[in-house]
Amino acid sequence: MPHRLGAAARWLSIASALVLSACAGVGEGPSVLIAPRPTAITPSPSGTPTATPTAPVVIVIGVEATPTPCTTASMLATWTVTRLAEQTVVVPVDETNVMSVRAEVAAGAGGVILFGSSAPTNLGAQLQALEAVAPGGIKPFIMTDEEGGVVQRMANLVGSIPSARQMGATMTPAQIEQLAFGLAQRMRAANVTMDLAPVLDVDGGQGPNNLNADGTRSFSANVATASNDGLAFATGLRRGGIIPVVKHFPGLGGATGNTDVTAAATQSWSALQSGGLLSFEAAIAAHVPAVMVANATVPGLTNQPASVSAAVINGVLRGQLGFQGLVITDSLSAVALSASGYTVPRAAVAALAAGADMVLYNAGPSTVAAVTSQTVSAIVSAVNAGTLGRAALETAAGRVLAAKGVDLCP
Repeated sequence: MPHRLGAAARWLSIASALVLSACAGVGEGPSVLIAPRPTAITPSPSGTPTATPTAPVVIVIGVEATPTPCTTASMLATWTVTRLAEQTVVVPVDETNVMSVRAEVAAGAGGVILFGSSAPTNLGAQLQALEAVAPGGIKPFIMTDEEGGVVQRMANLVGSIPSARQMGATMTPAQIEQLAFGLAQRMRAANVTMDLAPVLDVDGGQGPNNLNADGTRSFSANVATASNDGLAFATGLRRGGIIPVVKHFPGLGGATGNTDVTAAATQSWSALQSGGLLSFEAAIAAHVPAVMVANATVPGLTNQPASVSAAVINGVLRGQLGFQGLVITDSLSAVALSASGYTVPRAAVAALAAGADMVLYNAGPSTVAAVTSQTVSAIVSAVNAGTLGRAALETAAGRVLAAKGVDLCP
């Protein structure tokens, strides 16, 4: 018995020394140690102890795994599908009653779009209170259409500005930029963060009306003027702290009708490539942060509304032109969508699958909650059914957060 205990003690001493020696190298890679063959001491029939070799013992000294660096993308992978879906949705609201969408913002809506023609004098304070209920402190975009001319939502707060057509005819790009800079400062003072402008469409027609969505909303029928003046307006907005959204990709100038009230088509794809598309190419080269996609079909490219077309968004905008910023749809409540068989929820899923990041729609005060809930549910169901990839939804939410300047990591 004394011999057996002595051998065991010797083995424990050797093993301990090996472990301690190996631990000194932790951090340099895993070590595999093969301990000497210990012997077991057992009594023999004659009473003389016998040493019996045993198998070697293998000791693996591991290295503690290096923690994976935190990124917004890695954090989004932990979000529920519902939370991701909410961040892609823009909720419509009348600017005279913004707190009516408090529940939608508290649920995580990615944006709020203001409708109306005269904002309350305390709009800024109301929007601040609305933003305060956003989960995780991730505020929604507060969007409006401050284009100038007949398209202004809050001229009583920010001042009336000329139409794009008038700006293009009477002002230099430098003057347009300065005008937009002042506009942006006043918008920021009212807690608005995004302007769904400028219109980059190349159009010299009458309107806006039921036949022509652009009209005086376009800076010019001349590509260079429409491009230079539109970019000047976008630059002024950015300088003043407002995110500009250029629209309506790939170009509505010369479209067959107003997509708000009818199904319509842009000019042919070949015509756009040498005309209306050029202003958007210049904007993307200038690194504009956001693009709105039109609801018209594009003959020669897609027979689906551009806002739900992978050929337009993933194919041309993202692929051919390399745009990696925020892609927002035009209103999915437009007749052009319903005429193609799309409800708002179905159109939202199709738009996200095509490469869009945020979806817009209109709804009256009594139906906003229902339409928003149905849209979010449709996105979630599509992911669960595998018809919309979760990865695509995470990418969309990631672009939304990037445009907001949100980093999910401490």
